[in-house]
Amino acid sequence: MRRNRTASLLAAGATASLVLTGCASPGTAPRLAPATFVAMQEGPGEEYVIGPLDELTIHVWRNDELGAEVQVRPDGRITTPLVADMPAVGKTPTMLAEDIRLQLSQYIADPLVTVIVNKFAGTFSQQVRIVGATEQPASLPYRANMTLLDAMIAVGGLSEFAAGNRARLIRFDRTTGRQQEYGLRLNDLLRRGQSEANVMLMPGDVIIIPESMF
Repeated sequence: MRRNRTASLLAAGATASLVLTGCASPGTAPRLAPATFVAMQEGPGEEYVIGPLDELTIHVWRNDELGAEVQVRPDGRITTPLVADMPAVGKTPTMLAEDIRLQLSQYIADPLVTVIVNKFAGTFSQQVRIVGATEQPASLPYRANMTLLDAMIAVGGLSEFAAGNRARLIRFDRTTGRQQEYGLRLNDLLRRGQSEANVMLMPGDVIIIPESMF
């Protein structure tokens, strides 16, 4: 009898511990360092990587007929005069220009090729994705010095029932090869104007905004 009572108490304690852990876990996520509303010193971001559906202008110096304005196909390739099904996704404009130059060098001497990105979407690893309780969930092309405030303005802010201070940012750490989760305070940022709740974003960030249960 006493053993059964002891086992029941231990089980109840374990259950309570799990409940408390579940309740506490949302607040245990680390926080990112604050970012200013206007960057004190802006600098260039990482070199742009071409993604599917990007629109490109390809210019071949003194050989205009070999240039083209093309959209990267969903399969990640492009076709231009004398260059068929060239892989473009995952390359920088400089890398793609060099690959096209090597292909064209079979037909003309010393071609000079330039690749310009006119409209861009970027690869998934260069987009910032916002999902959950926002007015317009979206994938946004990352730009240099992009902040949380910039992203939230782009998607129209929080929905009426958003639990903004329970939002999370998921970020892939390339140095460790692991995914890291950070806590965000969107209510404090957007509804109370607390600048310390604004943070810098990185390419590939995913922002998840839950709905309030009440």
